[in-house]
Amino acid sequence: MDSRLSQRLSFRLTRNVVLAALTLGVLLNLGVVTLDYFNARSNMNSEIRALMEISHSPASQIAYNIDTRLAEELLDGLLRHPAIVSARIEDPQGRILAQRQRPTSDSPYRWLSDSLFQPRRDYSEQLHVSQLQEMELGHLHVTIDTYPFGSTFLQRAGYTLLSGFIMSLALAGLLLVIFYLMITKPLLRVVSGLQDVDSDNAEKARLPTPRRHEHDEIGLLVHITNEHLDTIDNSLQKLREAEGRLKEYNEKLAQIVEARTSEIRDKNEALQRSNRALIDAREEALETARARADFLASMSHEIRTPLNGLLGMLRLALENRLSAPQRERMELALSAGENLVALVNDILDISKVEAGKLTLEHIGLDPGALAEECATLFAQQSVRTADVAIVTRIAPDIEPVYLGDPTRLRQIINNLMGNAIKFTSRGQITLSLDPHHDGLELVVTDTGIGMSREAQKMVFSPFSQGQADTARRFGGTGLGLTLCRQLVDRMGGTIEVSSQEQEGTRVRVHLPLEVDPEATPRSGESDFGGMHTLLLTGHDNPHAPPLQDHLRYWGAHVRHQTTLPETGAGLDVENQDLIIIDSQDTGWRALLDRAQRCPPVVHLGTDGDGADRSETIQLPLVRRQLVNTLRIAIGLTAVGSPSHEGAPRSSVALDVLLVEDNQVNQMVASGMLRKLGHRVVVRENGQLALEYLQSNHCDLVLMDCQMPVMDGFEATRTIRATEGLAHLPVIAVTANAMEGDREQCLSAGMNDYLTKPYSIEAMREVLERWGAGAEAQSSRG
Repeated sequence: MDSRLSQRLSFRLTRNVVLAALTLGVLLNLGVVTLDYFNARSNMNSEIRALMEISHSPASQIAYNIDTRLAEELLDGLLRHPAIVSARIEDPQGRILAQRQRPTSDSPYRWLSDSLFQPRRDYSEQLHVSQLQEMELGHLHVTIDTYPFGSTFLQRAGYTLLSGFIMSLALAGLLLVIFYLMITKPLLRVVSGLQDVDSDNAEKARLPTPRRHEHDEIGLLVHITNEHLDTIDNSLQKLREAEGRLKEYNEKLAQIVEARTSEIRDKNEALQRSNRALIDAREEALETARARADFLASMSHEIRTPLNGLLGMLRLALENRLSAPQRERMELALSAGENLVALVNDILDISKVEAGKLTLEHIGLDPGALAEECATLFAQQSVRTADVAIVTRIAPDIEPVYLGDPTRLRQIINNLMGNAIKFTSRGQITLSLDPHHDGLELVVTDTGIGMSREAQKMVFSPFSQGQADTARRFGGTGLGLTLCRQLVDRMGGTIEVSSQEQEGTRVRVHLPLEVDPEATPRSGESDFGGMHTLLLTGHDNPHAPPLQDHLRYWGAHVRHQTTLPETGAGLDVENQDLIIIDSQDTGWRALLDRAQRCPPVVHLGTDGDGADRSETIQLPLVRRQLVNTLRIAIGLTAVGSPSHEGAPRSSVALDVLLVEDNQVNQMVASGMLRKLGHRVVVRENGQLALEYLQSNHCDLVLMDCQMPVMDGFEATRTIRATEGLAHLPVIAVTANAMEGDREQCLSAGMNDYLTKPYSIEAMREVLERWGAGAEAQSSRG
């Protein structure tokens, strides 16, 4: 039997060997071509650079003498090079002294050369003469067409690859003849002997050994094959017997496979139905989430817009002279509006947390100062509730700066303190802050109405409160603790609530915050070492224990007297450096007035008699104010502290363009801007703002985002594309506060973001941040 050439062993051996050799040759040729390619690129750059160096001196002389004719002759000479298609000489101001160019050549293989060497390359050389190195004479620019270099490289690469391919074909022919004579022909003889075997007695056949192959691999193959034929002949009978049993096993196996296949088919159909149901449920959930996000974004915008006008007008009205009843009503209205804003913010924050879009900051914060600030604000708001004492107990050894999100920490403290004040009509509320080995522990304890065990189980659920009539009696939405729980979880901490009805509630929060290793220690506390201090208060004064802790931590010797003696001799005031007395107990003051020598006296809290603040420790305790009060009392100077004054007039008056379609918000923003000392021009939409900017100057633009005719996004993009206005600061003023709104404003070209409703302090901060640069740019112009 003659086999086809492609099926012969010699052909396949030849094919494999040639393919391996061809592959190796191609790789080597590709390596040579690659090396040649990099050499060609290097030679191209070197040749052009050398040509430009040769032309540098005459070009510099021409530029120095401003000789146009010689410049054109030089450029004509450069264009004689086959690769140079354009050359020009420019003066230092970019004006063209002379220019020559010619069209590029075309070829069907040009695309390959362009992909390897780029279609064109530009070269530039600064012109100067050796005697005047610092004098700029201009530049020599040369543009080359890389095709002359690329075509030469492609020819060399083609010759290299073609020669390798021809050598591989010659090797294939030679190996094919050798393998046929040495392998294929003897094997064909063996195959011919097998063809002559009787098919009825094939197991009895034996293979002949080819001549001159008795002792090589083919002869060994024939010998081993004959031995196997003997073994097959002996085993054939056993195989026939096993064949019958195998048929029986196959039939049983087929039945089992059929049963299992049917079972798997049924389960697969059930799984597909379940998957389709899950996909439908997921799509429905995603659609619901998108609808809720769109609803919240729309409601946020619709609520914040009128709120901005309402709160802005109230703040502007409070700046005027009002009678006491009028001011009280205005303050109540402002407080109600701010509570509504806080409610909207809580709803939006809960939505952000649930959607996984809440971003936490990781910056330095002073948790003690932050807690004291929150407690002080709540104490000022609840000043009418004289039966409730707000106490701060900040651990004296707490680190000055931690790394975290101050806004979210303040939000947690405010919600916990707000709940405590809401449900506490008498007694005290204690805000404690202690360091932990891996962060901070915050505890808010009150003596309010408390909660039952059943109410504690659902206290973190949204829109739920402890009792059925709690919302009716005390107000609120039930979102405060829900938001606290979600924020604490997002920060990696824990929150726990323990409470008893009519006894009070204790909320414990643990936050894993890192200590800032670069923070500097608090100043002014180390000057009280060895100071003898006499503390005169009643035994039930809640501020006395944390005050003693701070004084002892700072190194002072404190003696606490809780009972009023009959005479001043029992107080031993002469041996004291400082005396702190309870302002609410007038007996201490009368007793000290009878003493012969009395050290400096500081009041703990105010008694309503208008005492100087420098001699009074304000309550609840604020460490910075406490340190300054004690330092002034013992004759030292106060250390610096952050200013908490209202927004002053800006140091630089700006020309501000206000783009706002809402008339109330126009009045609010204009009033705030004028109060800050700025000049303001109002336009109702983006189109009118652009028309104004075409013929007028302004330092800064406050741009509303949602307006008729042309919205703020389109107007800002047009401003950025307008010559002379590209660097004009544009501040977005919008009621949108959802995730992605800030990024949308910044991507449109706006510089910053101001959310409605905004305060005059927030506006001043934005104007100070961007107005200084705008004023400097205006002065330079």
